[in-house]
Amino acid sequence: MTTSYLGCGAARIGYDVAGDGPLVVCLHGMGDLRSVYRFMTPALVAAGYRVATMDLRGHGDSDDGFETYDDVAAAEDALALIAELGGGPALLVGNSMGAAAAVIAAAAEPTKVAGLALLGPFVRNPKLNPLLALAARLLLVKPWGPAAWQAYYRRSYPGRPDERLAEHQREMRAALRRGDHWRSFLKTTRTSHAPAEARLAEVSAPALVVMGEKDQDWPDPAAEARFVADALSAELVMVPDCGHYPQAEYPEIVNPAVVAFAQRVHPSA
Repeated sequence: MTTSYLGCGAARIGYDVAGDGPLVVCLHGMGDLRSVYRFMTPALVAAGYRVATMDLRGHGDSDDGFETYDDVAAAEDALALIAELGGGPALLVGNSMGAAAAVIAAAAEPTKVAGLALLGPFVRNPKLNPLLALAARLLLVKPWGPAAWQAYYRRSYPGRPDERLAEHQREMRAALRRGDHWRSFLKTTRTSHAPAEARLAEVSAPALVVMGEKDQDWPDPAAEARFVADALSAELVMVPDCGHYPQAEYPEIVNPAVVAFAQRVHPSA
């Protein structure tokens, strides 16, 4: 697909659009690329949706040079993209910190958001031992940081890595070497999800939560999924043997759930 660009001040957000119909906007997580939706996009297009996938600031085809790289910034970019593509409303699909951005966007402009599909969501900060948090930050220091991130990402597919994972990781490595993307990624890792947690009660849009049962980012993925689902009065799907990227690891489970949810809350013609 052809990359388009959304101007956000002095820098740009890279995105692409496929299909026709009601709008769906997909946001990925930190250190990733919009192509993590490589299996979900065709399923939504086939179901009659126009699907926009966007790269976060300082990721993929998006520029560096932004002042902020957090959840609030990603929410602002998602809403700006909705406006660029006709004003919505749109179904927001968010993976990892993209879920936090989707929550903030839905709270900020509820008329623009038809629903939320949150995959492996981070909508609050995990409780980490300060020493472990420091160790994690040191692991991302160059020269070993890029390899450490790649290894961690690979472990986030504990069940059945898809056939394109190796290629996807090569694309991630190439993207992180582009411009000042590595520094942008490091700034993104310092994101606090407290703003998203603070706005959970303000969300009126219907929501779907999808969590892998083996998501390594949470000591108890089921408990975290239940917290998010309860906070948003959301439907909940737990995916067995799955990690942090359910839309890429088990699309045959996740795609039908997201398409069915989309048809209920944001029906296509």
